[in-house]
Amino acid sequence: MLRASLAAALFCVVAIGCTGAAAQSFPNRPLRIVVPLSAGAADTLSRTIAAKLTERWNQAVVVENRPGAGTTLGTDFVAKAPADGYTLLMATFSHAVNATFYRKLPFDTLKDFAAVTLVASAPNVLEVHPSVPATTVAQLIAMAKAQPGKLNFASAGNGSSSHLAGELFKSLAGVEMVHVAYKGAAPALNDMLGGRVEMTFDPLPSSLAQIKAGKLRPLAVTTTTRSAALPDVPTMSEAGVPGYELNGWSGLLVHANTPKEIVGALHQEIVAIITAPDIRERFTGLGFDIVGNTPEQFQAFIEAEVVKWGKVVRDANVHAD
Repeated sequence: MLRASLAAALFCVVAIGCTGAAAQSFPNRPLRIVVPLSAGAADTLSRTIAAKLTERWNQAVVVENRPGAGTTLGTDFVAKAPADGYTLLMATFSHAVNATFYRKLPFDTLKDFAAVTLVASAPNVLEVHPSVPATTVAQLIAMAKAQPGKLNFASAGNGSSSHLAGELFKSLAGVEMVHVAYKGAAPALNDMLGGRVEMTFDPLPSSLAQIKAGKLRPLAVTTTTRSAALPDVPTMSEAGVPGYELNGWSGLLVHANTPKEIVGALHQEIVAIITAPDIRERFTGLGFDIVGNTPEQFQAFIEAEVVKWGKVVRDANVHAD
């Protein structure tokens, strides 16, 4: 009995010592950031962070795109990776939505990951093709109510932020519209530009260039404050849909059992990178708002997002299966 107790105590001491040593030497080999999407906003953020981490740590940091199944393939890969901080996930809005959108996931959205930091957020934009006569949200709502089910809106796919932004709009504005799901933001935007669909709720970084070129007409942003990139475009609440809020976001997670010292080291370096004046200015110009909050704040944010969008998914009765 005594020997067993001594052995257990020795194991704990050794384990703590090994964890501490690992944290002190971190990183001593290449890291990777898994983006569970194809090229896009999350990919842009990830590659900038990876390049800067490589410079600061003198260790290669690569970005791996692992798209598929509404971000769940790449997310599951990180959930099953070693808990050593060398594999990070650039999670997005879909991470919180999928907790309800999928009736069964191969991982636990809240328990299998440790938050590092919320990197950036960005509004979606309610935008219409220039051929649509509505120049305000109020006019668009009037059009939709006059012809229920005639207007359609494009999305990047079922469960995407552009899809749920439309479902929330339908609910709060009391209108009926047809959802047209695409396999990604790019084909949805292409059909918007071609006038084959009337409207979308596209993430701002995705369509900002087209808006500035006059090829799309923005009616409102989905956040509670205006975007610095589109200061003249009202929020949805200002435009007449009170209580409307959708904040697209991207943030870094690691395996839940990653030592806190390593999570802390990642947090410190990444926040230093994204809050540097040149990086902040670059991303603000692309339509992002840099955040860089604490792991605890980011974890609480994800939990709140799971609750909020779980209700929207259930109310709209939209599921992946």
